[in-house]
Amino acid sequence: MFRRFLSDRRGNYAMLTVFLMIPIVGGVALAIDYTQASRHRNITLNALDAAGMATALHILKGASDEEAKQYAKEFFEANLGPIDPAMTKLHVVLPENNAGGSTLKLSATLNYDPIFYPAFQAMRGASGEETAMTISASSEVRLKNTVEVALVLDNSGSMAYTGLGSGKKRIDLLKEAAKQLVETMAGQAGQVKQVVKPVQFGIVPFAASVNVGPENANASWMDTDGLSPVHHENFNWDTMEARNPNKRVELVRGIYRKVGKGWKEEEGDKVTRFTLYDEIKDRTRGDVDAKWAGCVEMRPYPHGLSDEPASWTRPETLFVPMFAPDETDQPDGRRRPPNDWWADQTGGDAKFRQEFMPKYFHAVANPSIQSGQGPNYSCTTRPITPLTDVASAAGMKKIKDSIDAMRADGATNVPEGMAWGWRVVSGRAPFTEGRDDAERGNDKIVIVLTDGANTYYTPESLGRHDNAGNKSTYSNYGYAKNGRIFEGTTANWWDYSNDNYTEAMNQQFDKLCSNAKDESIIVITVALDLDDRKRAERGQIEALERCASESRFRKDGNGKPAKLFWNATGGDLAEKFKEIADELSNLRFVS
Repeated sequence: MFRRFLSDRRGNYAMLTVFLMIPIVGGVALAIDYTQASRHRNITLNALDAAGMATALHILKGASDEEAKQYAKEFFEANLGPIDPAMTKLHVVLPENNAGGSTLKLSATLNYDPIFYPAFQAMRGASGEETAMTISASSEVRLKNTVEVALVLDNSGSMAYTGLGSGKKRIDLLKEAAKQLVETMAGQAGQVKQVVKPVQFGIVPFAASVNVGPENANASWMDTDGLSPVHHENFNWDTMEARNPNKRVELVRGIYRKVGKGWKEEEGDKVTRFTLYDEIKDRTRGDVDAKWAGCVEMRPYPHGLSDEPASWTRPETLFVPMFAPDETDQPDGRRRPPNDWWADQTGGDAKFRQEFMPKYFHAVANPSIQSGQGPNYSCTTRPITPLTDVASAAGMKKIKDSIDAMRADGATNVPEGMAWGWRVVSGRAPFTEGRDDAERGNDKIVIVLTDGANTYYTPESLGRHDNAGNKSTYSNYGYAKNGRIFEGTTANWWDYSNDNYTEAMNQQFDKLCSNAKDESIIVITVALDLDDRKRAERGQIEALERCASESRFRKDGNGKPAKLFWNATGGDLAEKFKEIADELSNLRFVS
């Protein structure tokens, strides 16, 4: 019987099941509790991330330390979902004000009560010790304490028009909105006490050209020796010898110089656009209108559409001062040329009279240069204000004064404004106030606003005559006859019309925007009071939208990154600039 009992196998599975129940139930309990614990940890992490991003922005908007901590706690707990906030503890380490960036650290501990694990403990005979699990999670947000912004603002004549829905001039609306933007960003910069120049702004007023500042006449990047291939573009120095063989101007080892005994002690002196300003000033008893106002011509393609540094070994990269030639005195019926400002002192046709160089070296009777004319023709804007730290009271005043000094006058050349906005935020010359282009944690931003299509005029379209064959008024492209306005475009080089000039400028703007964005420049664009029912203005709207970078934070209606483009009217310009301020605020932190 005993042997039969030992050999009986009935009931063994039940007995084995009893013996195995503890590890099986324990495994299931652990799996379920592990899954639930992982879910709670992910929820906690998501709540931390959300609280960190929101609190970082709250800090940048001026929250005190206590306000920031309370805001973080409330935001964290509001995003915990099924987790009881009482089971969590949040730790907040506020940003340290050190150079190079500040970090906001959030960490949390979560006491998780297992569902099945206590029963498993009881089954294995364990004591009733505490079975709660402690879960830790952390999140970190690095505040990007530095942004550099160039405000590229249209100062053309149409900015004096009344803004739609406002009752104020566009230029005045722009001044108010721009100053509010700067004040908002300066307020945020004030929260970062020890970071050097956390927020910098530069101002680039533009019309037909851009004024780089007359104080830069001797800058290393200016063509002070007349080496650029466009420096002597409109001058015929052979006419000097025809007038007086003893007072010639000739090319001597690459530089035009005064040659001949007739120059006396001046023999050997170089002759450039700068020296021509001096010659005229001497003939007008120091008339201030004869001084170089500070505007420059666009560099030959492709250099004009880039931030390439100027180099004396590559003269085409140097910047050339604008010098509008004196056009003929001869009227054509009742029409006169656009820019007759000096006595011709010669006969011949209109082209010869315009290019006749001895006239600049002789005094004229009762010299005067009428407003809007002279060698500074098409130079109507105030000078650039380089990047300036708006966290300081002095810097804020400088930028606001620069904005207030803007005036509406002249044509519209958005490409040139865009090019100089890029150069202002760049870390290399001409303007070197910006941080190194490769520095991490710093954003370089160009904000471009215009209220009109690109414009470049034929004299006839202004009721003037063009007997000298210039094909356009003088501007930063020189004259259209020289072709610089068409370089790098598919525009018809033989179509000398305002519409074709606009098309060429739009294409150059496209290239500029692409080049700047390839160099990590963030481009924000604003169309002011542009009418898409008008072909030229519709083209400008489309160009501005193409130029704009994509937001890192906002999505459009299709779920794609929103373009940093705003289509504004005079009535809502201030509101649009507030939205831009929000975008800039978001740029100042990253998880």
